[in-house]
Amino acid sequence: MLPAAICYGQQPNIEQVGAAGQANLNALAAGSPAVLPSGPTNEIIGSPYADPRWLPAQLIMKNSVPLAPVPLKYDVFNKRLLMRLVDRPKDSLQLDDRLLLKFILQEPATGTTPARQRPFRRFTEAPIAGQRTQFVEVLHEGKYTLLKHYAKLLRKAPTGAYSNGSRFDELEDKPTYYMRRPDGTLLPVKLTVKQLQATAPELASALKTVPGAKTAKTDAEWSAVLKAIDPKP
Repeated sequence: MLPAAICYGQQPNIEQVGAAGQANLNALAAGSPAVLPSGPTNEIIGSPYADPRWLPAQLIMKNSVPLAPVPLKYDVFNKRLLMRLVDRPKDSLQLDDRLLLKFILQEPATGTTPARQRPFRRFTEAPIAGQRTQFVEVLHEGKYTLLKHYAKLLRKAPTGAYSNGSRFDELEDKPTYYMRRPDGTLLPVKLTVKQLQATAPELASALKTVPGAKTAKTDAEWSAVLKAIDPKP
């Protein structure tokens, strides 16, 4: 938890960085390297993270305390956020996220895609109560909202008489996409034109003609499609 003097003092702008922002960020660190759990014999194939890269992130706190930008990873499997501090670049530190409202990953441009911001917020409208403190990525926000809830399934390596000799457990990606309608209804959806038309009937006609809808595959491509036909108010 942040010290009381920080939490209840003046509340400067969230964009403030520098020494004050860094000091507040230090207060959110657990103070010791976070070690990912693993089995005593089996190794694990796959990544526990929403994105395996250390991406710069802006942290938005419930109490508007300013924080410096920080390299961040969202550990989906262990349900935690890991960060790196300037003075401890070799350590992965667990973030105390109890006061965290949302975080925004800054994804850099590549040779084929532009830079973009990836906001994550609490999944407060989750259909399962236990998921409401977890984070969900906001892929699109307009009249309709498209959310991505990350999940990881651990498949254990076979053992005993039916073992194929593999010693590797495997983490499998099992995300669920949700569309939130203007009336607040939340429905699971697959990212296809047909499914989106059924879930968002007001966008059905536009989805037939908007460029990129028939070929969209990635989250970023679907975000661009929806942004074109359902801009943020």
